[in-house]
Amino acid sequence: MKLSQGLALNSHPSGRHFLQIPGPTNVPDRILRAMDYPTIDHRGPEFQRLGRAVLGGIRQIFQTEQPVVIYPASGTGAWEAALVNTLSPGDTVLMCETGQFATLWKRLAERLGLQVIFIEGDWRRGTDAQAIAGRLAADTAHRIKAVCVVHNETSTGVTSHIAPVRRAIDACGHPALLLVDTISSLGSVDYRHDEWGVDVTVAGSQKGLMLPPGLSFNAISKKALAASATARLPRSYWDWQEMLASNANGYFPFTPATNLLYGLHEAIAMLLEEGLPAVFARHERHARATRAAVQAWGLEVLCADPAEYSPALTAILMPAGHSADAVRKVALSRFNLSLGQGLGKVADKVFRIGHLGDFNDLTLLGTLGGVEMALGLAGAPVRPGGVQAAMAHLAATSRAAPEPLPPA
Repeated sequence: MKLSQGLALNSHPSGRHFLQIPGPTNVPDRILRAMDYPTIDHRGPEFQRLGRAVLGGIRQIFQTEQPVVIYPASGTGAWEAALVNTLSPGDTVLMCETGQFATLWKRLAERLGLQVIFIEGDWRRGTDAQAIAGRLAADTAHRIKAVCVVHNETSTGVTSHIAPVRRAIDACGHPALLLVDTISSLGSVDYRHDEWGVDVTVAGSQKGLMLPPGLSFNAISKKALAASATARLPRSYWDWQEMLASNANGYFPFTPATNLLYGLHEAIAMLLEEGLPAVFARHERHARATRAAVQAWGLEVLCADPAEYSPALTAILMPAGHSADAVRKVALSRFNLSLGQGLGKVADKVFRIGHLGDFNDLTLLGTLGGVEMALGLAGAPVRPGGVQAAMAHLAATSRAAPEPLPPA
């Protein structure tokens, strides 16, 4: 039998696709199978049990005893919800330029009619708590109503320290709310909503929570909830009050994303089975191995401060005159490997390796092997040996092998 003329023998590459962008991340089979359940009546008792389970369980992931609201939306929706529930038209907010996503959150705030003070940054460092303290100390009239910080900047691989920001606000005696974006850190990087005194935490489903895109979250402090009673920015779909009233009984005020909630239930179970400290240690270990490879290649990590290296992803600077997008193109066409592109000010200057979510040692080594080969084929002036350096780090830091299973 002859193949049809337009059919290429290699029209679909063999093997799995290595989706190593910093999100959406790979969805584990356990979660895919959980999402494969039939849709149920979202006003019935079976859904009520599911609703109560996920609304209670997600609090453990945020490390909070306060309510967490879940929206069928991307993380951008959760950004908007955090702002419109706590602020009024013309209010001033203080934001920090740590990368592309901090910049986008600023643009969203301005479109809502908020006045933004933007502390400029070089996209290689995290939030400067002292700079925030200086702005707040000068704001004796308390015009600044909120401080907005991106915990883990997905475009740069820089993680900001949140506890010092809270201390800076408190040291000034300033009443500003603290709003934090954890879209690429929740479930991957240690984050403590209650302990760090955060008022609203923003998150999304498609990264450390290992789900497809489609769910977003607001964790809400008592102070933020009180602010929502007098906030005057228009809101309907995003209104916390209506959500919390329905959530109290395990339901939602609108049609929920039932099958994504099935997946969320399974994701929470997976994270708690592994244990959050172990999850965070696993991500940190893989990040260190990745940076060992970058160093061996003779390349530079975009993040300039080792204390701010992200456990979730690594952004890698290309040498001057060499295209990061060319490396990404080779990686995809030759090895079916997707790497994150450079965004905004670092477009075509960096590529990003996501090492978060459902991820293990062999996934990392396969990813780094593809990157090393792509760098060579793209003509980048790098040294070999990055994969070997990562392997050495993983071998030196591996946990003891588990006890063998008893005979069946």
